[in-house]
Amino acid sequence: MRDIKSFLANLPSGPGVYQMLDDKGGVIYVGKAKHLKKRVSSYFSGQVKDLKTLSLIKHIKNITVTITQTETEAVLLECNLIKKYRPRYNVLLRDDKSYPYIIITNHPYPRIDIYRGQRKKNGLYFGPYPSSLAVREAINLLQKLFLLRTCEDSVYQGRSRPCLLHQIGRCAGPCVGLVSKEDYAQNVRLAILFLEGKSDDVITALQTKMEVAANELNYELASHYRDQIARLRQLQARQYVDVAKGQADVIGFAEYSNMVCLQLVFIRNGQVLGSRAHFPAVPLHSDKGEILSAFISQYYLERYTDSHRMPQQILLDTSLQDSDVLQKSLSEQAGRKVTLLHPKRGEKAKWLEMANVNARQSLAATLLCSANMQKRMHALQVALDVKPKIERIECFDISHSMGEATVASCVVFNQNGPLKQDYRRFNITDVTPGDDVAAIHQAILRRFKRLQSEHAALPDILFIDGGRTQLAAAERVLAELGISGIKLVGVSKGPGRKAGFESLHETGRPARHLPADSLALHLIQQIRDEAHRFAITGHRQRRDKTRRQSMLESIPGIGAKRRRDLLRYFGGIQGVAHASLDELRKVPGISDSLAEKIFAALHDNTI
Repeated sequence: MRDIKSFLANLPSGPGVYQMLDDKGGVIYVGKAKHLKKRVSSYFSGQVKDLKTLSLIKHIKNITVTITQTETEAVLLECNLIKKYRPRYNVLLRDDKSYPYIIITNHPYPRIDIYRGQRKKNGLYFGPYPSSLAVREAINLLQKLFLLRTCEDSVYQGRSRPCLLHQIGRCAGPCVGLVSKEDYAQNVRLAILFLEGKSDDVITALQTKMEVAANELNYELASHYRDQIARLRQLQARQYVDVAKGQADVIGFAEYSNMVCLQLVFIRNGQVLGSRAHFPAVPLHSDKGEILSAFISQYYLERYTDSHRMPQQILLDTSLQDSDVLQKSLSEQAGRKVTLLHPKRGEKAKWLEMANVNARQSLAATLLCSANMQKRMHALQVALDVKPKIERIECFDISHSMGEATVASCVVFNQNGPLKQDYRRFNITDVTPGDDVAAIHQAILRRFKRLQSEHAALPDILFIDGGRTQLAAAERVLAELGISGIKLVGVSKGPGRKAGFESLHETGRPARHLPADSLALHLIQQIRDEAHRFAITGHRQRRDKTRRQSMLESIPGIGAKRRRDLLRYFGGIQGVAHASLDELRKVPGISDSLAEKIFAALHDNTI
């Protein structure tokens, strides 16, 4: 920018929104500010360190600002501008789906149905639900429990005999007068109580009806009420949330291989209605708080968002810097108080953990889905110029603690994702502790000798977690064994071990870097991270076993026989290490004092 000092000096000090433009006039970032002058000036203070902001600053050629009267207006304007321009440096929520509701219509004999869109039709609405499947499952249950009709009014008025739903016990048959208006209204009332989360009130009412029917010797009706109560009890047992009036959205967070999943779990009236996964477009090096803040503002503050779907509480597993202004904006949008919470203990923390587990599962499923894997495989084939089609990839990594208990891992991927049955670990011996190059040489030699002897399939690409020295060690092994036709690539971490800055090494060409948003790079990161996880898990197991075994041998009074008896009694060293003092005392031949020595030695040195 020209004359940036003059521009900053004339910025207002109130709230507003700023737009950063590139050399073509395109909007590359939109931000909100409580104090425009301080916020925009901070970009040019020379104290910026995070890589994302540094990259943004390099592309800024112009800045425009819009002054607002309040912080809330700034939040809403920022949300609208992000949706309009979709800037490359903003977190972008890609969600254009409307959420379905359950509606109970205004009618002498109300019907129950799924409903989407603006709530213009007269009736009672319940939800929102995360998907139409969740709504249909709920409607199906309500039909079984309360025999409510689902047919359109035009169909209802034209019926002359009961439909199939009545015959299979899903409808009371109000269209042909098989149920009185009073009894049907009672069923509707119970259904409303159930949807409001008042299952105990429904059960109490049904118990009263069952007792009345039994006293009147109407045992068939009494058994019907008994079955309804049993179904409700089963449903209550499946409900995770154990509160009377839980009204919350829980946002789970998961991040892996440059992808982010935000899992939104809906809790209404103490019931978990379901969840939906969102995969926003996230610029490289965006922090967790920034992603969550952007998601909340874009998801809840859309201009035409139905305020009825706004929860009382939004639960997050991290605190946000702008939580106060977001809470104020959400509350104004909903017309009631909305709170952002960061629970660390209690029932709400359990809900949050449930959402995080779901987020991790959704992200893993997306990463490993066949369509996604095939796209990444094709991108990798193009990026590395591999012909013909890639069928098999292997990756090696080394893990140790200052040279102790060195373990090498080999993970295998194909077009459908990881082939875990083909994973292998190698306990590295007879090398200098900490010599990763020698460890790589030994692991690859053992691996490919075995593949040759078994005439097994060889990989099309072999990734080595490391630089040129590790790559050279792998090349020597393949040359020794006379193996050719395998693409060898070393993958070394970038500065500060930051994801997205990995260097790819191939013999005869300089190191290169793939773009941070490259699908090929995402696949390489996923394979490399999986090899690292598999290696470090094996290393820890070997290290802990070695340390515990050596400690057992060094305890005075524990000879070969007693050591054998202990291992047989507990099924191995892990069982001994996790045994309580009382359990150690029960081992034949182990006195109380000796049990205390064993317990103290193992637990003082167990990692």
